[in-house]
Formats: sequence, structure tokens, C-alpha cells
Amino acid sequence: MPFTAQTLNNLRKIVDDSCADTGADIPGVTVVVVGKDGNDLFAHSSGKRGITSQEPMTLDNVYWIASCTKMLAGVACMQLVERGILKLDDGEQLESLCPELKNLTVLRPDGTEEPKRNAITLRMLLTHTAGFGYTFFNERLRKWGLPVGIDEFSCRFDDVKVPLLFQPGEGWEYGVNIDWAGVALERATGLKLNDYIKQEILLPLGLHNVSMIPTAEMKSKLAHMHFRDTNGKIQPRDHPFRLPLVVDQTDKAAVAAVFNSGGAGMFAKPQEYCKVLAVLLNDGTCPRTGVKILRKETVDEMFKNQIPNFPNYARQGIPAVKPELTNPIGELYPVSGNPPQGWGLTFMLSESDATGRSKGSVHWAGLPNLWWWCDREKGVAGIICTQILPFADVKVLGLWGGIEVEVYKGLKQQA
Repeated sequence: MPFTAQTLNNLRKIVDDSCADTGADIPGVTVVVVGKDGNDLFAHSSGKRGITSQEPMTLDNVYWIASCTKMLAGVACMQLVERGILKLDDGEQLESLCPELKNLTVLRPDGTEEPKRNAITLRMLLTHTAGFGYTFFNERLRKWGLPVGIDEFSCRFDDVKVPLLFQPGEGWEYGVNIDWAGVALERATGLKLNDYIKQEILLPLGLHNVSMIPTAEMKSKLAHMHFRDTNGKIQPRDHPFRLPLVVDQTDKAAVAAVFNSGGAGMFAKPQEYCKVLAVLLNDGTCPRTGVKILRKETVDEMFKNQIPNFPNYARQGIPAVKPELTNPIGELYPVSGNPPQGWGLTFMLSESDATGRSKGSVHWAGLPNLWWWCDREKGVAGIICTQILPFADVKVLGLWGGIEVEVYKGLKQQA
């Protein structure tokens, strides 16, 4: 059932107001909310394509979705688990596919290194318990990479070959884990990750504007990248994920050399990304085409808390190790009463109904301030897309919260 005209007007106003001041607010944004039937309940863009552009942001614009890629890579890996090609808990299998993992070292707090003792499994990679981190979120790993540094967005495989921060399975740290899951998929299938996702997920859903190597048409619609300075002003900035945007697509060898990042590699139109969220709302089956992407029991497993031993993982805090990429974060998703926090297979579980979402909902984000959520119980999902660094922009977080509150008010009015 569609939203009322009043709800739609309220949602449009929230989005438009977030872009009112192009110098200090959000320069351009797209918000899409999808229902269980796979149709958009709300889809609206506001502002400009970029602060230096006169073009309005539209629903046709393409965003670098960064870590929103992780959900897509996780769906792909779980398809292979269903088929018996990959195993969630077989460290020997995973490390035979990725022998680079066998002799990893663990970086101690004092900067020295010790041998890895435990085998890494696919489940560990999908739950960020294998020990990998990101240099922009972890001071210890950042120091290890100096003086040259590590660039996880270089599209070079070598930049995910980093030491672990703890013994596999003995902690939680957000990092390049799902990049390695993508490597395992590639070696198990003989396909590049982007090609596999297109073949097994995107094309069966009729989606043509989601890719790690954007087409010329997608690049012509690319939303511009921005940076909010310490005074709160928005500035244009170079794109941090350049190689897929500049590679010569007529040179097959050059394209093949681009590392397909399961952790951050996708560009997408927001409406098309939401079509995949609609598949999760429907337990793995596309509501528009009837195509089954995953079994219901697989989706149930993805939405199950995989890390009960780490109930406070989201309260570790994230420092602004590279302030050009992230603000400091005290808690990933603050919840009143501090209940145990959960993590599924590639995304965070919600333990809060503060906006109206069900407690069994999941969500995650992308570094340039994109945020999605998926509520299977209430049959609604959505994404807020911007291209602003550093991560955890206060104004985008406020927009996300405002959109969710209004969406759930609208759902109540439908009932």
C-alpha cells in the first residue's frame, strides 16, 4: 500500500531541507525507500550533483556505495555456501583457496608481531572476527603501514595484505575481511567478483546500473565527492576510489588488473540497490520477478547474531586515524540501556526501535555517508546516499534518523 500524500510531502520536505544551504548542508542526496512488493514507497533526490555543478541531483545519478558493497559480496558468498562450493566454518578450505592467509602475523599492541595460531574461516571474514582492520580506523595498523602507508581504496590486491590485529576468532574489528571473502569467491569460481555478482545476482534481478567497473553511461551520471572541513563547510575533493573510474575499458588486461573489492568496490543507482534489499525483505526471492537469489534459511542465518561472545563490539569506539576519511565514533549505533549488540553475516543487527524499526532489523553504511536499513518484520528497507567525507557526518546522520521516523509513521497510517 502506498504512503499517503501527507507522508510523501513530509519525506520530500525532510530531504529538501537537508540540502537547503549548499555551503554547509548536504550538497546533494538521494533517498529511496522500498516496500516488500519491491516497489518504491518513496524515491527522491535533492540538491546538486556536486557543489561545483549546476546539475540537479536526480534518481539517475550514480554513487560510490563503498561498504554498502559488503552486503552484495555476502549474498554472493552465501550463494556458494548453499551450493556447497564454499563452507562457512572450514578454515582449511578457505586457507587453501587463499594461501596468503596461512602465514599471517598478528600485530601486538607494542608493534611487534607474533604468528597466527588459528585458521581463518569464511564466517570469520563475514563477521569481522578474523582479525583484519582498516588503517583509517585503527591507529596500530596505520603506524604499521608507515612511512609509505596503506590505501585500501587503491584497487590493488597488495593493499589488503596486512597483519591481523588479534588471533582469528578472538575479537571483532571492522576491516578488509570481506575483501578476502571476495578473493575466496573468485578462486572458487574462476570469475572476477564483479562478474559473479552481475551474473548471479544483478542480471537475474534486471539491474544494470550496479558495477565495480562503471559503464560510460554510469560515469556520466556520477555524483561528485565532497569533504566537510573543520568549520563545517563543504568543499569539493578528489574521488578516493579513482581507478575503476579512469581505467581504459577497451584494455581487457587493465580492467582485469583492477582488484574487485568485496568490501568497498561498487558504484550504484540507489533504486537498483534497493531492489536487492527487497530480495532480503522477501527471504531471498525477488518479489517482482520470482527469481530466487537465496533460500529463506540462508537469509535467516545472515540476520542471526553471529557474535554473541562480543556483545559490546560496537562500543569499542573508532578514532579518526585518517581525519580526511572519518570522524571519531564513540559507538557505532547508540542504543538506550546499552543492550548487547549483534552482528549478522556482513551487517549490523539493530537492537533499537527508537525510530520505529523492528528489533530484528539490520543496517550498515558506506564511508562517504551512505546508510541503509532492512526491516523484514515490517516489510520496509531504504537507503540514504550522499558523497561526503569524512564518515559519520552529523547532518547526514540526522537526515537518516528523520527519514526513518517519518517512514514508520507513514507505515502506521497505512495499517
